[in-house]
Amino acid sequence: MLVREGEHRNDEMDRRLASLLAAVAGGLNAAAFYAVGFFSANMTGNVSALSDHFAFAQWSAGLFYFAIVLTFIGGSAVSTLLINAGRRRRMHRVYAYIILAEGLLLGILGCADLWLLDAWRAAVMVLGLAFLMGLQNAVVTRISGARVRTTHVSGTATDIGIELAMAFDIMRGREPRTERGRNWNKLRLHVYTIMSFLIGGIVGVVAYRNFGGWLLVVAGVMLFVTALATISQARNFQAPAGA
Repeated sequence: MLVREGEHRNDEMDRRLASLLAAVAGGLNAAAFYAVGFFSANMTGNVSALSDHFAFAQWSAGLFYFAIVLTFIGGSAVSTLLINAGRRRRMHRVYAYIILAEGLLLGILGCADLWLLDAWRAAVMVLGLAFLMGLQNAVVTRISGARVRTTHVSGTATDIGIELAMAFDIMRGREPRTERGRNWNKLRLHVYTIMSFLIGGIVGVVAYRNFGGWLLVVAGVMLFVTALATISQARNFQAPAGA
């Protein structure tokens, strides 16, 4: 799930990756909004809010939204630099190592949320999660060849509409029937992604209401264990030529 990349992946790997990481992203995004009133992964909404605040000369609020967007971009950039460095060294487990690091940092962030003073809590939680969501999104984008996006619900919803329309044209004989299998696999992937994000969000809010920052700790442990298991299982994996 976190080793093979691009054309060397199959549909089952992509669905498992999307289900796990979209559920985590949905849970953390919804929990952050419930806890402090900001989304950590919704860059469309954050840029819109930034525009709104700047239009009314509300500079302090606008700059915080700007910081969220920059932090998300920074997480994606750091992830990409690590992936590039790992690929140059033919480290086929580099994606798993980054998710391992994400799990560790998420656990630390959860501890900070539990024990930090309220004056620092909102900024640390939102900016910390924005960085980690950018980090994670870059991992899934690169490893899947942009087939999977775990935080980009607008794009995923658009893809579902496209594949439903394609399925309708295939049924009517307006598109080749040979595309049916490919269309079905893509539709399943996008539905799995958006449903995982939705269910993760519901669970995230309920869990945060009852357990607070322990939600982040548990999510971090889950990612850490998943990445560690992948690293252990991939010790004898040989990357395909050209990967």
